[in-house]
Amino acid sequence: MGSSIAWHLTRDPNFAGTVTVIERDPTYARASSSLSASSIRQQFSTPLNIHLSRYGIGFLRQARELLGVDLGLKEPGYLFLASPAGEAVLRANNAVQRGEGCAVELLDPAALVARFPSVSVDGVALASHGTANEGWFDGPALMQGFRRAAREQGAQYLADEVVGLEANAVMLKSGTRIEADTIVIAAGPWSGDVAALSGIALPVEPRRRSVFVFDCRERLPLLPLTIDPSGVWFRAEGRFYLAGTTPADGNDPAGAPLEVQHQEWDEMVWPALAARVPAFEAAKVVNAWAGYYEYNTFDQNGIVGRHPEHDSLIFATGFSGHGIQQSPAVGRAVAELIVHGAYRTLDLMPFAYERISAGRPVREINVV
Repeated sequence: MGSSIAWHLTRDPNFAGTVTVIERDPTYARASSSLSASSIRQQFSTPLNIHLSRYGIGFLRQARELLGVDLGLKEPGYLFLASPAGEAVLRANNAVQRGEGCAVELLDPAALVARFPSVSVDGVALASHGTANEGWFDGPALMQGFRRAAREQGAQYLADEVVGLEANAVMLKSGTRIEADTIVIAAGPWSGDVAALSGIALPVEPRRRSVFVFDCRERLPLLPLTIDPSGVWFRAEGRFYLAGTTPADGNDPAGAPLEVQHQEWDEMVWPALAARVPAFEAAKVVNAWAGYYEYNTFDQNGIVGRHPEHDSLIFATGFSGHGIQQSPAVGRAVAELIVHGAYRTLDLMPFAYERISAGRPVREINVV
């Protein structure tokens, strides 16, 4: 997110300032961008999320021209499966999506098995399939592309850590003080900690998610990224597959160590996979990793825009697992806000910080 903002700012001919990105982990070993499952969808319940990702998919298709990187974009869509208990929510979400012009279709069990015969319809009342503008890509390559191009356009990257925050200055661990007209908090899972340095309550915290890489002996036709009614998801990754799930209730603490929760595979992920795709009964884990969601505990949506009392402070955080796919649109929007004083192409005011203090959540139901 920070590198997208830096890239958009430095390519705007109306921007007359300088850009400095403070990065305490220049290896990006713990960065959510490096540890993401790197997927993009239009199937949200919040219209603004739909529009953010719609711009994102167009940007990803042009990444070679814009950033000089090949993201290996695949677009087989998303497939949400609903049990009888979840059917009404799926239909309501589908109505929102169709109202926003998304290419989505509802499939009853017969249509589902006809379209994707390798998927079991046991316990499925209805499915929602994105027929265009959804898929997955190389997320780390996108991040590095933004970073490299931003530096080529004049952005400076400092390997340091913010330890103090004022309205127009940051204090770094090295002892350096940097004054700035505008400060953007785009620190991902740690944004809440950074905001707290100036006494600002920001409901963003790290939530651990495990991703499992598994092999399947039977070669299957390419499937969409599929979300089971249990919450378990899977998608192809070359000749392998990725899968994961939301941790069980009571096992999702903030800031948990980045250690793979192997019991999630044994107790939650594999049983659901084997029941949904019979060929996955023989699945074998070949790798795994853990990464952080920058989880917005208030309403699981991004927090974007100026602080209502500190005009020099801007937020771009809290995307709750959607950040990498929404980084192109948010980077453009924040650059517009800085350069022109207002959003010009997509109004992100519904995601403003003020909704938190006012107690007006913009809740995203489709959090995977």
